Amino acid sequence: MESAVTRGVGPPDGGYGWFIVLATFLVFGLTFGVIKSFGVFYVEIHRYFATTATGTSWITSISIATVHIGAPAGAAMSACVGHRAVVMLGGLLSSVGMVAGAYAQNLLQLYITVGFLTGMRICVEQMWLRLKKAKHFHILLRFHSQLSSFLAGFTVVFVGFGYALTWTPTVATLGCYFEKRRPMANALASAGECIITFLFTPFFQLLVDEYSWRGAMLVLGAVQLNLCVCGALLRPLSNLAEKRPAEGDRLEEMSQTHMDSQRANIRSQSLRSKVLHYVDYTLIANPHFMLYSMFGVFAALGFFAPALFLVPYARSRGIEEYQAAALMSISAALDLSGRLLFGWVANLRLVQTIHQLTVTVIILGVVLLLCPLASTFTQLAAFSAIYGLVFGATVAIHITVLAEVVGVSRLGSALGFFMLIRSSGGLLGPPIAGFFIDKMDNYSTGFLMAGVALILSALFLLLLHHMTRRGRDTQLQAKDSSSATEKNNEDPE
Repeated sequence: MESAVTRGVGPPDGGYGWFIVLATFLVFGLTFGVIKSFGVFYVEIHRYFATTATGTSWITSISIATVHIGAPAGAAMSACVGHRAVVMLGGLLSSVGMVAGAYAQNLLQLYITVGFLTGMRICVEQMWLRLKKAKHFHILLRFHSQLSSFLAGFTVVFVGFGYALTWTPTVATLGCYFEKRRPMANALASAGECIITFLFTPFFQLLVDEYSWRGAMLVLGAVQLNLCVCGALLRPLSNLAEKRPAEGDRLEEMSQTHMDSQRANIRSQSLRSKVLHYVDYTLIANPHFMLYSMFGVFAALGFFAPALFLVPYARSRGIEEYQAAALMSISAALDLSGRLLFGWVANLRLVQTIHQLTVTVIILGVVLLLCPLASTFTQLAAFSAIYGLVFGATVAIHITVLAEVVGVSRLGSALGFFMLIRSSGGLLGPPIAGFFIDKMDNYSTGFLMAGVALILSALFLLLLHHMTRRGRDTQLQAKDSSSATEKNNEDPE
């Protein structure tokens, strides 16, 4: 009787796949939706610890970078023990990270809670009391403010790594369940980020007002446990696989003379196959994949900063707190519309998805460059709506393009490496924007930086399209040449 692995089963494009869409929908919302809603916490933490915009932005950037850096680990663990267990573990880690952060008394303790023992905390406090007596204590105090903000990010390393273990396996599972409807499935699933952002931004503001930011993080820690439920929904799908003869059968057919050499080759090939099954490192040598990854790096520089600084920017313009939070909800609502609409357009295959992605990325960069012109609530609401619509159009198809670049069979490893390479952009984007904000004393400079980064990222998409077209033309010429040669050989003399 054949095992489930050896049966030839294609993507169902429906059926239980819609439950996978639901699980991915919730994972998108409870990971990147929470990150996008963090602007509410940003204002409170920035005020509570009296630190700089650069320092506070490290909390979000470290979380984003950890999601990206941990993606290959999530892909490898999923290949080893299965998607379901890995996603449930990730949900547990995310919850623990949020709850641990809620109980910290200062930013430094957030780091100590995760990285050191309680005894180490006493040593640090004693060292801090001695430093207070130093002559240049004001310089040390400023350094401590920056360092504490940076170290606070290490609490969200738990959260970020948990997100990596949930997001990567879930998206890879979704890609296995859909083929013809993959663009629409990705768009529906990623809509969870928009809806959760739309609902959670005012919800977080309410929690902060009622229970402070600590109490809000406690509640959020409990909500994160729903990621474990998402993991439970991930039912493995039988993959297309060719039934190979057993190693023993092949050895019996070999001559005794070449037995040792053939056995060594088989072991070497078996080891290589196992490594590639967990981590397909050959992707690094794929120029198309690396170009797309460079697009991801520059796009990540501009993707996350606007969501983090939109609420603070509105507050700096005199907008009251609930109206400022409503801007994120407006952006999320149009983000949802953009994902569904342009995911449907991509599903029609009217244009190449890489062309569609290039256009939306350029428009998104231009919209961010125009943000400083908005100063009133009405103008900021219009900006949020346009930004959300174009952002949704971009996010709806970027995973689909990745699948087209590397193929579905390598999507799991490609997602891991893509996220790992993109992590540098996610890590540096918010702090670089925060640096310009601190230097210019104006939140609008952060949006300008993000817009320039996105327009630069579109250049890599143009290069990728040019390389793909050249490769296709070369293949067509080789095919025509081969056909002509065969025809000449068939003609009678």
